[in-house]
Amino acid sequence: MTTVRLGKTEITSPKNAFGALPIQRLTKEEAVRLVRRAYDNGFTLFDTARYYTDSEEKLGEAFLGIRDNVTLTTKTMARDGETLKKELDESLRFLKTDRIDVYQLHNPPHCPKPDDGTGLYEALIEAKAAGKILHVGITNHRYDVAKEAVLSGLYETLQFPLCYLATEKDLELVKLCAECDVGFIAMKGLAGGLITNAYAAYAYLAQFENVLPIWGIQKEHELDEFIGFMKDEPSLDENVKAFIEKERADLLGDFCRGCGYCMPCPVGIEINNCARMSQLIRRSPSAVLLTEEGQAKMKKIEDCINCGACRSKCPYGLDTPALLKQNLADYKRIISGTATDFDYSRKCR
Repeated sequence: MTTVRLGKTEITSPKNAFGALPIQRLTKEEAVRLVRRAYDNGFTLFDTARYYTDSEEKLGEAFLGIRDNVTLTTKTMARDGETLKKELDESLRFLKTDRIDVYQLHNPPHCPKPDDGTGLYEALIEAKAAGKILHVGITNHRYDVAKEAVLSGLYETLQFPLCYLATEKDLELVKLCAECDVGFIAMKGLAGGLITNAYAAYAYLAQFENVLPIWGIQKEHELDEFIGFMKDEPSLDENVKAFIEKERADLLGDFCRGCGYCMPCPVGIEINNCARMSQLIRRSPSAVLLTEEGQAKMKKIEDCINCGACRSKCPYGLDTPALLKQNLADYKRIISGTATDFDYSRKCR
């Protein structure tokens, strides 16, 4: 199995890391069983966040007795030093450990630096000196903030979205991390569910020697697929390249990644799902998306007051209100059966 060195941290991991956001949706027993199975089959790096409700608690339970054999990375959405200290202590308690291998600032709106008035970076260094964290990282969805963080020399790792829908700017960031010896942790390798071919997704990311993909895993069959890739690594051959080029032609443009930073909506629209509903239905057909409950969620778009809050918070600069309206119009065509490029009954068989 190919391994990745996370820049100057000198942490190495198989080119398969476990993203623990989805285990929030499992019972503790189910989550512990899934995580331990991942560990037993070669996963060594597990990524979570204080913001992921009980994910840290479940990981802590899973790694009782084997903590020294795994790399734990977590994140804080704190926006000041005192809150960071509080959340770090909470993470240590829930993870049942005395240190975090990589502690990451979770998608801050700017690049925190010493003496910027927030106290965030000072709190990180204090915690590192105390041995509570071993390495300092940052996650982001904004290219400019991510680039500034890498060039600052203050951060040892960057977690950033990367998949085969990547732009040239995204790839420049991968190269910059290699040049600066900053570990690159790739999130959203499946583009928030829009990419449904895990083989192609893995093969694409495997070509970058300094990139460690984190896969959000919730189900046994998902884990089985990635375990299989550890034994027989996907190849970026001509067939896979051709498939990816077709996918890029179909998907590139303004699409919602489902990150959720636009939420909450003042009128209760489930923006992070509704703004990409037509793509979800076409690529991952599910009867749940067309139930009365699903239709009611989409109908909420009609209550939009055009406040612009979601647009201003989108890290990708999308015109979210317009995207919501486009998806609602498309959804109505699907419901009425007039969408000429979609045969729901065929796709769901």
